Amino acid sequence: MMSASEWGNLVLCAATKIRLPKCARVARTEFLKDREPCLLMARPICNLLIKCLPLPYRDHLFSRLESVSLPAGTTLYEPEVAPEYVHFMTSGLTSIVAYMSNGSGTEVGIVGSEGVVESFHLLSSPSVQNVQTRGWVQIAGTAMRMRFSDAYKEFLSSEVLRTPVLGFVQCQGSILGQLAACNRLHDVEERLARWLLMVQDRVGGEVLPLTQELLAIMLGARRSSVTLAASDLQRRGLIEYHRGQVKIMQRDLLENAACECYSVTRRLFANLYLQ
Repeated sequence: MMSASEWGNLVLCAATKIRLPKCARVARTEFLKDREPCLLMARPICNLLIKCLPLPYRDHLFSRLESVSLPAGTTLYEPEVAPEYVHFMTSGLTSIVAYMSNGSGTEVGIVGSEGVVESFHLLSSPSVQNVQTRGWVQIAGTAMRMRFSDAYKEFLSSEVLRTPVLGFVQCQGSILGQLAACNRLHDVEERLARWLLMVQDRVGGEVLPLTQELLAIMLGARRSSVTLAASDLQRRGLIEYHRGQVKIMQRDLLENAACECYSVTRRLFANLYLQ
């Protein structure tokens, strides 16, 4: 596996579009292979973005971070308000949701331990925040956090941090565009299969604590439609659903049932910080 300093060189190569040296390309292949079968974030060491940083800077950053537990339902930020903290997820899952004036909402992004929840907020000063979404913890977990004002200063002053954060923002923006088309063009069952795979990629494990009501919000669909889609996937033996838990039984077949958007988002996710 690559050392932290080699990861830092890899990120800088990506930023300048330099072809990676052979040793880095081999390490990249080994790293991706090690994360199969796509349970990419289930790792003892914290957060992939932080893991990418050169060791001296990582130690500097750790000295300014505090570890916190995040129960399900915890709100991490509100629309058009500068967040109090920036969260580097280390386990669990945060949902990024856009809400309408009538209170209805739909998910437009998810963040696990591959990135930083408030990445888009870092693109503008604390006094000017135009992010329209709300971020809240969908699956209970943990994070390392830093006060937003301090994180913003680090983002401006440190290219070593700014480069992977911008890479994560680009990945999130690309996924958002793909999902906008997905929600318009693909049926609920395909989208449900895609979404379950995306969640498993980020949290690991076969059993996901998800209610049908939550799934309906995440997919922007009627609960009755989600119930029918989940029932069909269960009938085919791809998943089991019981008392607010979804167990993925046959991942390969679930991938076949998902729309083409899963392969696109998986590729974006797997190439994060390596492009």
